[in-house]
Amino acid sequence: MPHWLQLMIDSLGPLLWAALAFTIPLTLLSFIFGLTLGLIVALVRLFGPWPLAAIARFYVWIIRGTPLLVQLFLIFYGLPSAGILLDAFPAALIGFTLNIGAYSSEIVRAAITSVAKGQWEASFSIGMSWTQTMRRTILPQAARVAVPPLSNTFISLVKDTSLAAAITVPELFQAAQRVVAVTYEPLILYIEAALIYLAISSVLSALQTRLEHRLNRYGGFMEART
Repeated sequence: MPHWLQLMIDSLGPLLWAALAFTIPLTLLSFIFGLTLGLIVALVRLFGPWPLAAIARFYVWIIRGTPLLVQLFLIFYGLPSAGILLDAFPAALIGFTLNIGAYSSEIVRAAITSVAKGQWEASFSIGMSWTQTMRRTILPQAARVAVPPLSNTFISLVKDTSLAAAITVPELFQAAQRVVAVTYEPLILYIEAALIYLAISSVLSALQTRLEHRLNRYGGFMEART
């Protein structure tokens, strides 16, 4: 068996374990918390009082205008100088959540504004409250618009978690770095790590396509009924 193949087989276990134990949980938690934060920020910007809306706009401006790696360094290495100490994983989770929250808020805001004004008027005309209109009419329609860009954001997040290696989170990429430090075979190990990221992204892309097809069929059905 070639040396490079044997090395990839031997290192596959540690790399997959790092992906399952850290990369995937970090991705899922960051996206769930970030999307929740993004929804709140979007609603505040659209319907909140101007002081809160201004704060929300400032938050989005700061996060979207600075590199993710810098944000992670500020949280993990910068906050201790202010007396705030965080372990690597929580620091990465906070950094990714804030980042996803800013970007997803713009996606959600655009999706909500894309819903026709007549949908609001029709809902109010049958006695729905603002909350009922948002929950039953606006958000379901906005979701169809938001799913493709949010899915792309989720897939990008899987790859962006490799930046957590810079703040010592033992995720997939740092696991590859540790094996490289022992074997002195960076080309082989980094290619293997890239292939694992590629496999995860490919699976998610396929799931995204199926989800979009289902939403399109559902949307066509609803339009036919109306």
